[in-house]
Amino acid sequence: MHNKIIAKLIPVAAIALGGAGAHGAGFQLLEQNGSGVANSFAGSAAVAENASTIYFNPAGMTLLSGDRQVSGGLDLVRVGFEFSDEGSTLPALTASGTGVGGDAGGIAAIPNAYLAMKLTPKLAVGIGFGAPFGLKTEYDDDFIGRFLAINSEIKTININPSIAYQVSPMVSVGFGVNYQKIEAELTNAVNFSGLLAQAGLGVFPGLEGVGKVEADDFSWGWNVGVIIQPSQTTRVGLSYRSKIKHELTGDISFQRPDSGNAQLNGAMAAGAPNGPGEAEVEVPDTFIISAMQQLSPKWTMLGDISWTGWSSLETLEVFRTGGALLSTETLEWRDTWRIALGANYRYSDKVGLKFGIAYDQSPVETKHRLARLPDANRLWLSLGSQYRVGTALVVDVGYAHLFINDPKIDADGGDPAANGHLVGSYEASVDILGVQLTYDF
Repeated sequence: MHNKIIAKLIPVAAIALGGAGAHGAGFQLLEQNGSGVANSFAGSAAVAENASTIYFNPAGMTLLSGDRQVSGGLDLVRVGFEFSDEGSTLPALTASGTGVGGDAGGIAAIPNAYLAMKLTPKLAVGIGFGAPFGLKTEYDDDFIGRFLAINSEIKTININPSIAYQVSPMVSVGFGVNYQKIEAELTNAVNFSGLLAQAGLGVFPGLEGVGKVEADDFSWGWNVGVIIQPSQTTRVGLSYRSKIKHELTGDISFQRPDSGNAQLNGAMAAGAPNGPGEAEVEVPDTFIISAMQQLSPKWTMLGDISWTGWSSLETLEVFRTGGALLSTETLEWRDTWRIALGANYRYSDKVGLKFGIAYDQSPVETKHRLARLPDANRLWLSLGSQYRVGTALVVDVGYAHLFINDPKIDADGGDPAANGHLVGSYEASVDILGVQLTYDF
């Protein structure tokens, strides 16, 4: 009985999907360097302009300048998700909501760091640190959809040791392993009035609390790549990153209201007890085909086609530790494609200009859109500059604005009596400022 009630009160089916990674489709973060922002990450698996190629295509380490290179950067991301109500309803016995909830977005900083070195003219090794998935959404506490979501946060740390070998002057190959940590924290309002009514203890309106899920996991994956250079002016890169299966474990806890009645307080504690929980989530695999073509001494064109296997996320089940099923959420995400084009202009020996445009398809369709993840298709427009300081130091700065198709939502978590019915749309956009420093030593 208690498990059934809790399943209705805690719509936690987005336990690892809590971050609105709107700058990459789904909850993916493309910002694994600052230097690629200005090109909308076009040519990511072919360009190998600094040690961040460890993430996008480890084969590129054989093409880096110098015998040792360190590259690090920071991407500042401003995400906007302003909700407008279009007829939402709350669960019975609950207080009114604003219908707005403020801006669920915010500002996030995504760091990266890489080190690559050549052991021989043909053999290179390196290691990368980044955050390939995540971000954060947070609504006001009186948001009309608060029974579906208030705070949703996901963080990942990915450690990526890699090796590359130049098979011939035309072909280089690379391989890496990934040790990835994922952390998730989710909160939403809980209708304790509904719990008491369902338990037959009477009608006591306005008793709301907050449910929280905290969980984490470490797991392993791998990536591989190849770069082909048929000529000095043409380069093609292919790379693949594997799925990573996470078995998250953590705690489910509640902030319960004080009804002023010991019996009712005891019933609420018994109906929604604190305790451990778990869920399995498989982050998707990706495949990239990239090209770089030098048109003249001044102009270089970049292209990118990437595929992400989001269809692995069909449903998500949350369990009490020990096997009791608490909730099931239907996701039915689809595989997605991303197409990007970029150009670099060599203004002088020290200064380069960068441009980019991309179309990024979302895996989420309206009928399965979550309040925790109001994701939609987006168009990237970007520009930036590269400046060479002396012979060893390079500074990249890039800016991108993402135009997002205003997402519509029609969600009730499978139980409108417990969660209400959220109907409306979001005014959404993303701005990204990236900086990368690269040093040969």
